[in-house]
Amino acid sequence: MFHILVAGYDKAWRQKTRDLLESGHYTVALAANGEDAISRMESWHTDLVIVPLCMPGMNGLEFTQTLRSVGSEPLILMLASQESPSDRKQAFRAGVDDFLPAPFDGEELLLHIQALLRRARVEREHKILLGNVTLDYDTFTVRRGNEIHVLPQKEFLLLFKLLSNPEKVFSRLDLMDEIWGAESNSGWETVTVHISRLRKRFHDWPEFAILAVRGVGYKAVKRL
Repeated sequence: MFHILVAGYDKAWRQKTRDLLESGHYTVALAANGEDAISRMESWHTDLVIVPLCMPGMNGLEFTQTLRSVGSEPLILMLASQESPSDRKQAFRAGVDDFLPAPFDGEELLLHIQALLRRARVEREHKILLGNVTLDYDTFTVRRGNEIHVLPQKEFLLLFKLLSNPEKVFSRLDLMDEIWGAESNSGWETVTVHISRLRKRFHDWPEFAILAVRGVGYKAVKRL
């Protein structure tokens, strides 16, 4: 059973969120703020932390930076009171795994949590199985029966990212930041070139497809 730590906001919100998560069969602990959360994690195994961007004292960005600076690797889902591209970029650069701005309801929160934990399992196992197709993270190989492709690193990481999150649309900037790094000097056109190579390479494979979403970016669809 996964252990989730819920931090910040007011006591009523934390308790309501705990009830929601426990209905999804998660084990939940509560923390009033960032400092309390860090203290709690010293004695309580934590798979995922839900933390708001704005908290009294240590804010969500500072909390994330503190955890990552000491090598602590729980998943972090950051909540925000409104959509802000600047806040989103800062959050991902600090080390969060997902960013969810208001408005959202309990169902959407649970869906984000499920996706994060599913992705974490995939990355720990370092393989994706899709019908006859296997992606092996350790060797950058894609196998289908006796057909084996050893991909360049960036191509493989793009494909692995997209297939780890089927149906999720990623902007070119999101993919650029995650695969090449926020400080890369390459432009977003690099993503387009690599995606084109992947689509050409696997265009006749029935198990999956990479689709362009006009004006937004790309997504992978599983066909099995």
